[in-house]
Amino acid sequence: MKKIIYSLVSFLLIFLVACEQLPIVPEEAVVVVPPTCPTDATAGTASFTKFVAIGNSFVAGTQAGALFNAGQANSMARILAKQFECVGGSATFNQPDINSVNGYNVQSSIPGVITLGRNILFDPDGPTGSRSAAPYPSGYPGAAAVTCPSAVAATPALPAPYNTADLPGAFTGDKVALHNFGVPFIFLGQALTGATGGPSTANPLYNGMYARFASNPGTSTILGDAIAAQGSFYLVWLGMDDVLLWAAGGADESGTVPALASAATFEGQYNAMMASLMGTIPSTSKAVIGNIPNITNLPYFFTVPWNTITLDATTATTLTTNLANNYNAFLDAMVTNTIITADEKAKRMLTYVAGKNGVLHVDQSLTDLSPYMAGDFAGLLPYAQARQATATDLVPLSAGAVLGTCNGGNPSAVWGVSFPVADKHMLTSAELTTILTRTGEFNAKISAAQTTYTDRVALANVNTSYAAFVTAKVGLANNVTITPSFAPPTGAFSEDGIHPNTRGYAFTANIFIDAINAKFGAKIPKASYAAYSGTSLPVNP
Repeated sequence: MKKIIYSLVSFLLIFLVACEQLPIVPEEAVVVVPPTCPTDATAGTASFTKFVAIGNSFVAGTQAGALFNAGQANSMARILAKQFECVGGSATFNQPDINSVNGYNVQSSIPGVITLGRNILFDPDGPTGSRSAAPYPSGYPGAAAVTCPSAVAATPALPAPYNTADLPGAFTGDKVALHNFGVPFIFLGQALTGATGGPSTANPLYNGMYARFASNPGTSTILGDAIAAQGSFYLVWLGMDDVLLWAAGGADESGTVPALASAATFEGQYNAMMASLMGTIPSTSKAVIGNIPNITNLPYFFTVPWNTITLDATTATTLTTNLANNYNAFLDAMVTNTIITADEKAKRMLTYVAGKNGVLHVDQSLTDLSPYMAGDFAGLLPYAQARQATATDLVPLSAGAVLGTCNGGNPSAVWGVSFPVADKHMLTSAELTTILTRTGEFNAKISAAQTTYTDRVALANVNTSYAAFVTAKVGLANNVTITPSFAPPTGAFSEDGIHPNTRGYAFTANIFIDAINAKFGAKIPKASYAAYSGTSLPVNP
């Protein structure tokens, strides 16, 4: 067993693997030649003479937390373009070259430590190194002599050049000749407004990844630029980030990500987008649109179990004596004084046992008890809205940066164990219900839009396909096995746990190909998993 320090979004995550693997240096994803086309390949009633893509980070080719050269070269849109070559599609598919070897993850800067580009799996102690019990050493935090672990402080710099970030270079190509208008981290509404391209200050709608290739920054729109390309066939995959970015941040109302839009707002924006597109491009042009996968089918949201806190008997007893008994007695007093109900008390009671325990976290839906935590009870102030996770809660992968480390270096105040992690590091059952409900509502609006243009538009049900993949736990094609995880060598997702890796993008492209074939009577060959690379094994210092 070995300890893997895993860089993801805004942290270094301790990621444990249960087998020995020989580490390799990450390689650039291979750009493959066009597929061998079957003799019966046909475009059906569609034309792929000029393929244009509009969408999110999945369409752009983001993986491992960043958009970088090799990822963009193997974007889902580019993979589709390769397959379309078999049915009359052009071998030319122009993308707004990112000009960045490692990419730049705007959410992954750790002040004073390191600025990260694309994420990698990193094994600081080598393939034969030992690991401690997850997520912190046995007996911790009961023994005061234990030094508080710090993933940041203890981890050496990542091997060059993977510890560096490259700001996206200016796009110097022909903006009018572009085919891929996929933009990382883009909300549906941002595709419809010129403010997305500028100005860059005092403008919450600004997205620099669009501004760099906008035809007229500050005036042109993503949708307008794509329409101007006058494609014969369009891919449209928008709306996913409206849900995903909110969920990835733990549905934290105090964060910088806008809250979920209402179903009515989403419907208005989506219908406006489709009406503009279908009413402006040639009447013979056709399209495929994608819906939104449930977040529960992305590894970022199911990799860390709710009861990941493993304690030995001594630590469990220490926590019960020093924390749980005092806090639970305080809750009894709150019920007696009718401050909270008996039902809420039951949700908040702390219980520590030898073995697995729920993550201690802030739940903003609970009554704020801070006004009553003064005097003799002042020490309980951090627990004003605290409870332990249950099986209906989700622990985002980002929590790995915090779980098992100490608040202020105090070995008795361990995040997620004896000290509650912030709301942004958890998705409560109530938050998850809201997210899944809104996802269903958004998908219904997307389906309705497809029905409006049913003769010209196919619907790729990514939601159903991803769910089936997770249920099956494995996929097999071209003698290549893939799994719904980011663990090499079979994982179909990249190191960030959200975006597919190159092979996963081939899997996702095939979902769209199935929809196109079924709708338009086409016979477009599917992308071969064997032609695309997966996630690299961990790197050693």
